Amino acid sequence: SELIKPYLGSKYKLTEVPKSLVFHMSKHSGPVNEIQWCPVREQSHMLLSASMDKTIKVWDAVDTGCCLKTFSCHSCAVRAAQWSSCGRRILSGGFDSMLHLTDVETGKQIISSKNEFRISALKFHPTDSNIFICLSGSCMHRTAQRTAVTVKVYKAAVQQTLDILFLPEGKEFLTSTDAVSRDSADRTIIAWDFQSAAKISNQIFHERYTCPSLALHPRESMFVAQTNGNYMALFSSQRPYRINKKKRYEGHKVEGFAVGCEFSPDGTIVVTGSSDGKVFFYNYHTARIIRTLSAHKEACVSSVFHPVLPSLLATCDWAGEIKIWQ
Repeated sequence: SELIKPYLGSKYKLTEVPKSLVFHMSKHSGPVNEIQWCPVREQSHMLLSASMDKTIKVWDAVDTGCCLKTFSCHSCAVRAAQWSSCGRRILSGGFDSMLHLTDVETGKQIISSKNEFRISALKFHPTDSNIFICLSGSCMHRTAQRTAVTVKVYKAAVQQTLDILFLPEGKEFLTSTDAVSRDSADRTIIAWDFQSAAKISNQIFHERYTCPSLALHPRESMFVAQTNGNYMALFSSQRPYRINKKKRYEGHKVEGFAVGCEFSPDGTIVVTGSSDGKVFFYNYHTARIIRTLSAHKEACVSSVFHPVLPSLLATCDWAGEIKIWQ
């Protein structure tokens, strides 16, 4: 992309809050569950989307707003999709309990694997792209990409696992679950040792809310958890993962939707969608709302800053629409 080229050789500039609509992309016929910019900086004009309409799409979301490719390898809703670190493959999982690793160029499945339960989330390991974790029911399967063989199983012994967050270097990771009963409220967020599969802590979040998504700060040892209490809680990403009781990012609405949250690449802004269709931008340091954007008519479930361009934001909603803002 000619728009991205001038930024590739320079350091990321201060994030600006977007104000105007650039593209309105609406080729999905069902809710969009997840969107992600391609992690390869030179190819970061491409945006990945996973939808309840059983498809995964790749868009040119910087230059044209056009759909470049559609992948229809799933027979039910696609709950999660992730770019590989090289940008050549897409890992996806859905309500058909299938896990697919798809070659972006050819559209062929490199891996196709059937799981016992629906797949709710997927994440590649941050330093070893040959390994990924697949969340299925109350189990997490650590899988080797080349062989599609499960290397290790992490058993949460609760209901469904909602999200996974690798901590720096990938030696530990966090999961959020939908357990809210009296005896399991302290297991809403669990910390795991990646190698041994042992639980490090299940005493991280003590309030009786589920946390549909987790996000790591890009520069500080902190992470946020989106909660169904209509606020984001801030935690240390180092043991014992203490909550910051002085900061709470509130004002948006979750209301049972899997609303994602994220930091801007420079870490100065926390962004989240809202069940009323708005996007909220919070000052990371003060937890105050900087601006709200009336982005969608339906619930906005994901909002992601571009990794290179300092003011570009992609959002998606429950009506199947994707919008690009600047």
